[in-house]
Amino acid sequence: MVIASEVSGEMFYLKTKWKAAIGGTLALLAAGGVYGSIQYSKRGIVTVQTGRAVRQDLTSMVAASGEIKPRNYINIGSNAAGPARITQILVVEGQPVRRGQLLAQLESVQPEAEVAAQRATVSSSEAESAASEAGLRVEDENIRTLEASLDRSKTELEKTKINFARVERLSAEKLIARRDFDDAKIMVDAAAAGVREAESRLPQAKARRAQLVASLAAAQRRITLSQANLRRAQDVLARTQAVSPIDGMVTNLPVRTGETVVPGIQNSAASLIMTIADMSFITAEVKVDETDIVNVKLDQLVDVTIEAMPNRAFKGQVIEIGNTAILRSTGLAASQSAISSQEAKDFKVVVKLLDPPSEIRPGLSCTAKIITAIRQNVLTIPIQALTVRQKGDLEPAAKDSNAAAAAAKPLSPAEERERKKEMQGVFAIKGETARFIKVDTGITGATEIEVLIGLAEGEEVITGSYKVIRTLKNEAKIKVDNKAPVKTES
Repeated sequence: MVIASEVSGEMFYLKTKWKAAIGGTLALLAAGGVYGSIQYSKRGIVTVQTGRAVRQDLTSMVAASGEIKPRNYINIGSNAAGPARITQILVVEGQPVRRGQLLAQLESVQPEAEVAAQRATVSSSEAESAASEAGLRVEDENIRTLEASLDRSKTELEKTKINFARVERLSAEKLIARRDFDDAKIMVDAAAAGVREAESRLPQAKARRAQLVASLAAAQRRITLSQANLRRAQDVLARTQAVSPIDGMVTNLPVRTGETVVPGIQNSAASLIMTIADMSFITAEVKVDETDIVNVKLDQLVDVTIEAMPNRAFKGQVIEIGNTAILRSTGLAASQSAISSQEAKDFKVVVKLLDPPSEIRPGLSCTAKIITAIRQNVLTIPIQALTVRQKGDLEPAAKDSNAAAAAAKPLSPAEERERKKEMQGVFAIKGETARFIKVDTGITGATEIEVLIGLAEGEEVITGSYKVIRTLKNEAKIKVDNKAPVKTES
């Protein structure tokens, strides 16, 4: 009886154990089913971050980098006929200079000698000219004397002729002697000879005068030639002196006294003596990307920051916009390069600093933020909410076999082009789904963009993540999670 009782108790224990195991298994299966059904119901739900369309003031800017440059700066080089040694430098770097001020002196022994020789030639030519002028004046006086003598001779001839006529009448009446008649006739002949002599001397004097006039003209031409040679020699001499053409400051002085400079070699270190910059007109010369240059206009305001002067901003104004594209890799004009036209290009923009600091220096790196537009109280959304979809991707999926069959039919080329037409818009929150809404946009700020048509103030739009924005389907189920991601310490 004892044995039977023990067997009966063991069987009861085994039955209880199996019942507990089966019950636990069933509970696990039930929990798994519930979890599975929950996960199945969440299938296709996309977690997104959102923002809202709000009204605010918006400023559109174009950022570009470059360097500080004076508006007017001049590289002073050697203009001598050949290589020349610097004998004297009269300024130091950073020194203010005035227009016409002597900056440096080059070797000038030969030019000075040439100037002296040409001055002597000019003096000699002027002396010859003065002598010719004096001789011409004397000859003019001589001609006037001869002309007076001729007039006197003619008068004397006329007098003798009148006297001879009277004597001739008296002789015909036998009132005078034959000798008196002969004397009167001889006097007429003598007076006529005197006239002929005076007339012959006058052409000779005029010929001598013409010779003197020609001699004077030759002397004056020699003066002109010698003066031209003197100006050329003086110009050669002046080229040995480096003179400031503007009021400004010496911003670069790479040479020392005794060094030799060479003229006429562009961009050669040996041809530069110094650089003079007009520091009263400072500019920031920046390069603007080709995609932004169309928004830049003259007189737009600019905020300029200089790397060497942190935490400070300077106001500026656009005064020049380049029309020639510059290749970003080489800095050359695109029209002068054989590189592919697909390479990135920039355009030069010059900004005038309205109140430059006194410590500013040419060549400092800077960044310009050009204010291209300002809008007040406009509807805006975060830039990252904006996306592009093809029109065909926004059509709802077919829900029955007939619609699926219709969708599978081949499309005409026009219909295919219509389906591939791109539309700009945002995904707005409509209940628990994301619906694509086409929008028209205006200016772009630093993080927001203006919405002209398509949204109302306060509407919630999807802003992230980037992968979601790029791949999200129209009418997709979504879950909003705007919690900031938790940063884990490494």
